Amino acid sequence: MTDETRPPRVAIIDNSIFPDIYQPVAHWSRLLPVEWESFAARSHRFPDIRRFSHVIVTGSEASILEPDPWVREEAEVVGEAVRTGLAVLGSCWGHQLLAFALAGPDHVGRCAMPEIGWVSLRIDRDSEFLGPRGEAWTFSLHFDEVYGLDDSFEILASTELCRVQAVRLRGRRVWGLQCHPEVDVPTARKFLRDLVDSGFKGRDRLLEALASTPRDSGLARPIVAAFLGRLDPPGAGDFA
Repeated sequence: MTDETRPPRVAIIDNSIFPDIYQPVAHWSRLLPVEWESFAARSHRFPDIRRFSHVIVTGSEASILEPDPWVREEAEVVGEAVRTGLAVLGSCWGHQLLAFALAGPDHVGRCAMPEIGWVSLRIDRDSEFLGPRGEAWTFSLHFDEVYGLDDSFEILASTELCRVQAVRLRGRRVWGLQCHPEVDVPTARKFLRDLVDSGFKGRDRLLEALASTPRDSGLARPIVAAFLGRLDPPGAGDFA
C-alpha cells in the first residue's frame, strides 16, 4: 500500500503539563474521523513515526523558551517526522516547537503582548489549509511566539499583535498555528475559568477574555480536512 492510499493514522503528541485543566488530546481527537493514538511528552513518551502517517503537536502550559529535556527529545522526533514525509500540524506551543525544531531556538521569543481570547486572523493568501483570503475568528492563548522565519516557510495568516499566526513549510504538508481553532467556545470558556482558579499567570488578561464576546469562525474542521489529505512521499521538498 502506497503513502497516498494507506488509511491515515495520527499520532497526537500531548504536551499538556496539567491534564486536569488542559486536555488537548480530547480537543483534537473529537475532530479526527481516523485512527489515532496519543503520547504524553512530559512522560518522555513519543511515537515511533514509522507507525504513523500524520502527527499533531499540541499546545502546552510550558514555555518553549525554558525547554525541559523532553522538549529537545520531541524536537528530534518532529524533525524526523518532517524528513520522512509525514504530515505534521503544530498548534500554539506545538507551532513554536516546529519552529524550534526546524529553524532553531533563535526563532521563538516572548510576545510583546500576549493574545488571550478570541482573535481576528488576517488570512493573507488563499490556501487549502485556511481557505480563501480574508478574516476569520478563533481562540488564542499564548505568551510566546514565532518570528524571523526564512523563505523556506510561507506565512499564511497574521494578527495585529502576531505576525506569524499560521505558517507552512514550503514543499511539505507541515503547518503551524499559533491559535487554537480546535478549542470550541464552551471548552475555551471553561479552560479560561480553570486557569484563573488555578492561579495561572496573566489573571487580568484571562478575566478580560472571559468577559468578552466569543467569536469562532469554525476553522477547525476545514483545517483537519486539509491536514488529513494526500501524503508527501519520503524525501519530498527541500527540508533536510
